Amino acid sequence: MPGAPTKRVTAADVARSLGLSRATVGFVLNDTPGQTIPSGTRDRVLAEAKRLGYRANAAAQTLASGKSRIILLVLPDWPMDYSMRTHLDEASLALDEAGYTLVTMTPHPGGRARPLWETLRPDVVMGMVPFTQEQLDQIRGSGVPQIIPPVAAGEEGAVGDLGYTDGPRMQVEHLLDRGCRRLAFAASADPRIADLVAQRRALARHTLSTLDGSTLAAEAAITESNAADQLRSWIDQGVDGIVAYNDDIAAIMLGAALRSDLAVPGRLAIVGHDDTPLARLVVPALSTVRVDNAGLGRYLAELALSAATGSPPPLAGPETDAHLIIRETS
Repeated sequence: MPGAPTKRVTAADVARSLGLSRATVGFVLNDTPGQTIPSGTRDRVLAEAKRLGYRANAAAQTLASGKSRIILLVLPDWPMDYSMRTHLDEASLALDEAGYTLVTMTPHPGGRARPLWETLRPDVVMGMVPFTQEQLDQIRGSGVPQIIPPVAAGEEGAVGDLGYTDGPRMQVEHLLDRGCRRLAFAASADPRIADLVAQRRALARHTLSTLDGSTLAAEAAITESNAADQLRSWIDQGVDGIVAYNDDIAAIMLGAALRSDLAVPGRLAIVGHDDTPLARLVVPALSTVRVDNAGLGRYLAELALSAATGSPPPLAGPETDAHLIIRETS
């Protein structure tokens, strides 16, 4: 009948077609360890399963094994920028190579969607930042066997920063080395990353205080609409170097400087952060800080796999050394 649902091909159908026992076919299709199935029989089963259109029943396999082979990564409510995309891509690839699926979710303030840890039965729930105690209680209550990190934010053992802290130090050191003496911090105005902005600003201040005995001459949250006015104010204050939160903010300030006929880097030096493709494409090309976002992705995958399989955790985190990339704006 047109439109009628197609009957799902089962392992029993494959066994019946080949005249083999259901157990033998099940051992092959489930790749059951400890079974000695002749290679010829295994090849026949796999070929017939493909011919008939057999697809494994994921729900049944999960019930039978207690494993869904799903890793749920809970993301903070941050913008999906180049850095985030890079390490998520790398984590997804590494997990896929190990036979696991990476699924992400982002809880939003006031959101009403049912958390995926309640519906997917993931083997591991991992947070990019520590969970609240309420979230931990909910995840444990849903039966998830492994949680990373396993303690709430603020408790001993919670990992508060999976990013990098050397970047702002290198930005400031480079600007001081090239002779800049009045530095401004150009921040992002996105409220979702206020904590990250505050962290980088504090690191820039600390470096200035340690190396030069001074502090930031100015700081502001930058948008496309306020960049020109803010830059004029900074120039009036004698600012000659800008530490930008990221390459997007650095590019906005660079555009404002060029439209104001300010020589970059002659009158004003600018250093971004993240070494995004944008940094290489703008003219003049942005000096910036490169970090190993792909390495962070692989590290996240290794942590998740160690929890899911019981294997030893990675001996060390990702390579956290930042690398200053000097181009044309400094």
